[in-house]
Amino acid sequence: MTDGAVDWRRDIESAARRARERTPGFLRETPLWKLQGAALGLAARDVEVWLKLEQLQVSGSFKARGMMNRLLANDIPASGVIVASGGNAGIATAAAAQALGVHCEVFLPNVSSEAKRARLRSLGAQVVVGGDAYADALAACLARQRETGALLTHAYDQPEVVAGAGTLGLEIERQGGIPDSVLVSVGGGGLIGGLAAWFESRARVVALEPERAPTLFKAREAGAPVDVEVGGIAADSLGARRIGSISWDITQRHVPEALLLTDEAIRSAQLWLWKELKLAVEPAAALPLAALQSGAYVPHSGEKLCLIVCGANVDPATLA
Repeated sequence: MTDGAVDWRRDIESAARRARERTPGFLRETPLWKLQGAALGLAARDVEVWLKLEQLQVSGSFKARGMMNRLLANDIPASGVIVASGGNAGIATAAAAQALGVHCEVFLPNVSSEAKRARLRSLGAQVVVGGDAYADALAACLARQRETGALLTHAYDQPEVVAGAGTLGLEIERQGGIPDSVLVSVGGGGLIGGLAAWFESRARVVALEPERAPTLFKAREAGAPVDVEVGGIAADSLGARRIGSISWDITQRHVPEALLLTDEAIRSAQLWLWKELKLAVEPAAALPLAALQSGAYVPHSGEKLCLIVCGANVDPATLA
């Protein structure tokens, strides 16, 4: 399936309407907080920075949008739903399954945090932990799905999941208009795929990745999606080994650049968000601010930047 074969704006609008009509109140309209660059300690003090506080979403991350859309768009068998995840997609799937009253089984890699495992269990999910990385959890999940026939929800590489993530772009536009640029973290690519599909060329969508999990960056070097070694501070959220095929097609058309950030820059931005703005977020959510504070992304004078604060499933003790 390629970007050119799909009317993504139609699918994104349908996803938003489906959630509103069939599960009213499940998805939150998260705040769009507008600040001047000076408030974020930036040298470019005259830029306008929009923080899209998606970490306040019902499951603690943007993933709730895509996971609920996947479930609503399909018939769910008696065996329920099944997903492999670094944590956030599993939490979102479990929350959606709980809201719909269906069974949920989640496969996690060893790198997943105990905070995310506890959250999954509190949502009633059956949790299976094993393997060194997301790809290992996915392989075990696929084997289990063949046994049970449960509805497979992919963490990032299904059309319904990408379209659901794209409702975030629709919401940003409705709340504040179209920014000049959107800075967004990339793991498997579901979020950036959805945002780029919505904004297309109307806003500059910038991909941000940890140096130790460069799925899109390495795919661009190779000219096609490739497996990469992943690790580092954001591996539990951005630990996919390969960019999703759907998002690869979309980003080839609509995302001009992929920037890499160090673990040190990501950690510094994460702690700054907590200490200065009292926003408790996971490392993956700090990449957009890290890009600005480290100088990896240099805005032009007067630019309107939207930073996607994508998740808050973090152990508060790590922010001390």
